[in-house]
Amino acid sequence: MSLFQPLVYKVATEPHEFELIHELNHRTFVEEIPQHRGNTGRRLVDRFHAENTYVVCMAASELVGMVAVRGQRPFSLDHKLAELDGYLPRGRRACEIRLLAVEPRYRKTSVFAGLVLRLVQLARARGFDLALISGTVRQLKLYRHLGFEPFGPRVGTPGAEYQPMMLTLERFEECVRPLLSAQESGSPAFSFLPGPVSIAPEVQETLREAPISHRGEPFRRLMGEVRRQLAALTGAHHVSLLLGSGTLANDVVAGQLSLQPGKGLILANGEFGERLIDHARRWRLDFDVHQRPWGQPFEPAAIERELEGKTWLWLVHCETSTGMLNDLQSLRRLCAPLGVDVCVDAISSLGTVTCDLRDIAFATGVSGKGLGAYPGIAMVFHREPPSARGNRLPRYLDLALYAREGGCPFTHSSNLLAALSRALDGLASRYATLSDDAAYLRRQAEAAGLRVAVPAAHAAPCVLTFALPRGTHGANVAERLAASGYAIAHASAYLAERNWIQVALMGDYARHRLPEMMAALRQAVHAHGDAQHDMPKRALPHG
Repeated sequence: MSLFQPLVYKVATEPHEFELIHELNHRTFVEEIPQHRGNTGRRLVDRFHAENTYVVCMAASELVGMVAVRGQRPFSLDHKLAELDGYLPRGRRACEIRLLAVEPRYRKTSVFAGLVLRLVQLARARGFDLALISGTVRQLKLYRHLGFEPFGPRVGTPGAEYQPMMLTLERFEECVRPLLSAQESGSPAFSFLPGPVSIAPEVQETLREAPISHRGEPFRRLMGEVRRQLAALTGAHHVSLLLGSGTLANDVVAGQLSLQPGKGLILANGEFGERLIDHARRWRLDFDVHQRPWGQPFEPAAIERELEGKTWLWLVHCETSTGMLNDLQSLRRLCAPLGVDVCVDAISSLGTVTCDLRDIAFATGVSGKGLGAYPGIAMVFHREPPSARGNRLPRYLDLALYAREGGCPFTHSSNLLAALSRALDGLASRYATLSDDAAYLRRQAEAAGLRVAVPAAHAAPCVLTFALPRGTHGANVAERLAASGYAIAHASAYLAERNWIQVALMGDYARHRLPEMMAALRQAVHAHGDAQHDMPKRALPHG
């Protein structure tokens, strides 16, 4: 039976469902955890069966997961822990969660999150606001991740020890919100994609506000504040904000270069450097190309020779396709004495590394990716006021129009601007954390035998690209990770062609999930054959 067939969650009501529950109960709490004595029928009927409400997950006719809830005293913990009420907060309506069990091959999938979602919905509907469990000592870390707090001494017997734990419904919902949102949307709970990135809750709140007119004074104040924040982040003298993507921003730069005399040089050592070449060709710019193999750094001496007679240089700072961080500072030092204008695609480096754009002729960015806001705002940073000859360009791409109209000549989104402003607050403080997390991921990947596309000395901290072993396909690895609740990049054509996958640290990524995500990645990569979907065992049951 395929691990990825449709799953159905429901409250158990049918006789055959209860029979499957008794069988899973025996396999889990007799054969796996020696909590009860076995029997030849290999079925275990819980002593509170008549009072339990079971939430189950079915794959066709197979029961793959279950959890029970009951609100009638005495609880099982009343029999295990004397004076239980003395440990509990007053004024709460308590329920007991029991018999959480998932078939071993489904334990690294979305089944657990699905059971949690339905359990929360059921508890809320019945008016419970405090949950009690006897958590198996094998999974105390997991329960703490969900917000459970231990109380009292451990109970049970050797080999089947349990820790009494409690959790308010509010805390439960807060801790599992990413899981619940993912279940409701049908997408993995934790995103490690380069875009769209995970959005912090306080940034999400801005989209609930009523939009305001782009012609009014409140909007102009908001636009001015965002431009000041971006100037403080980068040191840039001017920035124009357009509704659009990074591709639009780079087209604006190409349009500005088309107004200037002279010949340029474009550097490319990855997919997005090659896209700059395509931009320049479509705008019929006069330029040469300096290319290096993907994942290899530029050599300043070789570039210096090609700069003779050039008036501008255009490159990608963080080459997202490989994870290469090109040495912008060295190239600026080369160009300055030659009077060569430097133009840079900073779309993936903004918000992930220090970006000093003070003497950069043109630079591009976006509101998503490392800045951690919603996609939809394209940024063009520029050193000088825009050219007065901009009327030769399409209206939407003419930076002079933006300058004349206070930065907003056309319809704009106050909600996207407000989200960007909220995301920009305190952004620079995370650079050290990103660097530490990237180093951790690299160590874990190399220990797992994965080759990182870019050497550490030239790597960006925001994206790591891994080359997979022969016979292991990126789409299958990503599918297994998605079943574990983690989204990684693999589907872009430039990744699929090379059988590469990517883990990106952008936006409000789930830092506390990095160890578990890397463990799941290692297991997915080293699974025996792409067609085999056996998952590693991970005990989830509790009594």
